[in-house]
Amino acid sequence: MAVTLLLLLLVSLHWHLLGPSLLASAVGVNYGTLGSNLPPPKKVAELLRSTLIDKVKIYDTDPDVLQAFANTDIDLLVAAENRDVSNISRSASAADEWLSARVLPFLPAASVVAICVGNEYLTAGDDGLEPNALIQAMQNLHEVLVSRGLDRKIKVTTPHSMAVLATSFPPSASTFALTLLPTMTSIVQFLADTGGPFMVNAYPYFAYRDNPNSISLEYALLGNATGIRDPEGYTYTNMLDAQIDAVRSAIGALGFGNRSVQITVTESGWPSKGEKGDAAATPDNARKYNTRLIERAQANWGTPMSPKDRIEVFLFALFNENKKPGGVTERNFGMFNGDGSKSYDVDLSCQFCSVGDGGEVTAWEFGDRRTGTAAAAARGPLVWCVAKPHAEERVLQAVLDFCCGPGGVDCREVYEGGDCFAGADRVHAHASYAMNVYYQMHGRKKLLELRLQGHRPGDLQ
Repeated sequence: MAVTLLLLLLVSLHWHLLGPSLLASAVGVNYGTLGSNLPPPKKVAELLRSTLIDKVKIYDTDPDVLQAFANTDIDLLVAAENRDVSNISRSASAADEWLSARVLPFLPAASVVAICVGNEYLTAGDDGLEPNALIQAMQNLHEVLVSRGLDRKIKVTTPHSMAVLATSFPPSASTFALTLLPTMTSIVQFLADTGGPFMVNAYPYFAYRDNPNSISLEYALLGNATGIRDPEGYTYTNMLDAQIDAVRSAIGALGFGNRSVQITVTESGWPSKGEKGDAAATPDNARKYNTRLIERAQANWGTPMSPKDRIEVFLFALFNENKKPGGVTERNFGMFNGDGSKSYDVDLSCQFCSVGDGGEVTAWEFGDRRTGTAAAAARGPLVWCVAKPHAEERVLQAVLDFCCGPGGVDCREVYEGGDCFAGADRVHAHASYAMNVYYQMHGRKKLLELRLQGHRPGDLQ
């Protein structure tokens, strides 16, 4: 009970009060590896631990990546590639063979929380991909997870492109494409039965690029204050919300309630460079879009149709991938270049963690960190927990009392005469010291798990 109280106090100090609860979401990211100049997965995993990224989605089951993220407190979404779907769909034993070879050897050290069966499978344009095989593969994998007692931890789903919709505007009138209705009905029923999210890759950038004369750039960049009206009375100040609600309406049109299936945006981003003549693909627009996308994800905003629904968001993408097929645009969605430099300035600093001397992640150096002093980096962990600057003194004192008592923290350093004693009136500094020691003792995962439970300030009493 005392531990729970302390963790709640920590959450109240480190996470902004966003709306009626403390439920502030961190952000997922897509980690593609189609590049010749990318850092090793172990270095990527190490560096992501000091950012707000708490989930990573990959496009296969690369053993080096799975091994690298073992014991990192970062959740992984792995994928059965489109070419594997047909084989997995044949039988539960084929699905079990795939799972046993690709995923099980890395559990439980790697925190795999979802298997994405294919990627935009239904709209890939490959005649060799059978729609019915998709839902059968999903069912087979789920059956195997149930038999192994893993179905509550690992959900089975599949990411779709917006092309599965017949139309996306107005959102309230959206439906799935007629040719896909039988398959989409089966998929949504499966997700409703198993608790898996409906995954969609949503890119306002492409809609704007193809229709610059009819779509406002600010609306696509998530920043249109005026808004666009839906015939049902909803007002949309950004295109992403409209796209999410279009999917919501299409699900509803199948006969499922809006809240019966959670929607996750598995890809969304903006390129920093494009083809010749593409005036929208610039570093500044990419910065604006992804900064606003991060703010949206952390604020836990819903959409006009369902304001209270939590929408999980995965940024696309972590790196520019110079071996990715397609044009210039496809290879320049990354927030970072392979050498660790930023493609543009985006803040990934954690709200309750500090890097170096407390500054944000300003650059990634694959070998050492430039942020913070060398002395601070040499002393120990690069990630630590500190009290919010304007936290109430009575709350800080309660945290300090617990940490230095039942919490088991050795606080002699902050007692009078100790090396870290800052003065009798420096409760903030002393509480930060004690909180950080407690955090290092118990880890980041407990804070994240507690934060996702949505505790309210009243719980602290």
